[in-house]
Amino acid sequence: MESISNIGISEAQQRVEQTPSDLIAPPIATGTYQLDESVIEAFPVKGTTVVHALNYGESLWGKTAKVIVRLPDGEVQNYFLKVVTLGSTGRSMCEGEYESLKEIYRVSPDFVPRPFAWGRYREPQPEIYFLLAEFRDVGDQPADPIKLANRLADLHQRSESPTGKFGFHFATCHAKIAQKVDSWEDSWCSLYSNHLGHVMDLAKSILQWPEFDVVCRLTLEKVVPRLLLPLQSEGRVLKPCLVHGDCWDGNTAMDIRTGEAFVFDVCSFYGHNEYDTGNWRAPRHRLSNKAYIRNYKRNFPVSEPEEDWDARNLLYSLTFNIGNTIYIPGSSQRQVVYDDMTTLCRMFCAAELDRALESLRENRGLFNDDAQATAGAKEPRSEDEEEEEEEEEEEV
Repeated sequence: MESISNIGISEAQQRVEQTPSDLIAPPIATGTYQLDESVIEAFPVKGTTVVHALNYGESLWGKTAKVIVRLPDGEVQNYFLKVVTLGSTGRSMCEGEYESLKEIYRVSPDFVPRPFAWGRYREPQPEIYFLLAEFRDVGDQPADPIKLANRLADLHQRSESPTGKFGFHFATCHAKIAQKVDSWEDSWCSLYSNHLGHVMDLAKSILQWPEFDVVCRLTLEKVVPRLLLPLQSEGRVLKPCLVHGDCWDGNTAMDIRTGEAFVFDVCSFYGHNEYDTGNWRAPRHRLSNKAYIRNYKRNFPVSEPEEDWDARNLLYSLTFNIGNTIYIPGSSQRQVVYDDMTTLCRMFCAAELDRALESLRENRGLFNDDAQATAGAKEPRSEDEEEEEEEEEEEV
């Protein structure tokens, strides 16, 4: 199984992943969707009336719909509606995607659906939130390699951080994870450490796996600074680029009407442009086809030090695969992310990794010895119990 980098796909990942050879089935409109009054009030043109609302496609975290409306001048228009029923998490997801779309639309209006509004349903319970955006007719998924790479690189190159720093004004959500990117940092290493460390902390509490904790700690302490600090040292300047945040097959498509590539389901922030290609490493994604990374690099050259690109690409894949591990039903990424972090630690801090794992084994051995000793020990007996035992022996 090929990798987009010179660091091969781990055995665990080869066992559980296979690159699909077919395109993603296009979303279809079915049945009737009941609109909440808050959505109707959010239409950008006052006096708009609803013609029809249909269930449209699928969403892992909620529902999606195609809303057909008639404007006051008689023109018929379509909107896309996403509805999330996850309480406060749903609010962060809808508001975060709205803010992300708004930021990308400002730079590259043809590359994403235009966002119109986000809000909350009127009913107090359950707590339901929505996102209203322009409707785009989804064609082939994923998008064409040349057109997607061109447009993504163009977004990265033309975007400008409002502060000149890395970060974002809102904690956007990757799936259900509120990303720790809602600060402004001069150092990309600092922002990515916060982001990755937050995802690791969520996983550690769920996985309860001491070896996983060890490689997480060493990845943050040793690997991240080794790979990311050089991007901004020795006179190198790293531009904060507006990233998609979750660029995989299902979040890209060809627009049937225009024939151009576009993206959606964004969770943006200003980061290293190469972050967006970290998710392309996974064989389960069609974007792992080398045509995507090859065309991207033609439009946006690799950052210096160029020789670190392979390891950076593996490092940037971690947040996506760890998120997959803890939130995607039936995920098989647990061993994959452990192996990938182990690979990085072997490359940059092998001795520390050996010592940490050996210490863990020794502590575990001591714990087992203590447990066995405790289980085998007898309670001290009283003098009365000893006398009773002696009397029983004499009777025998």
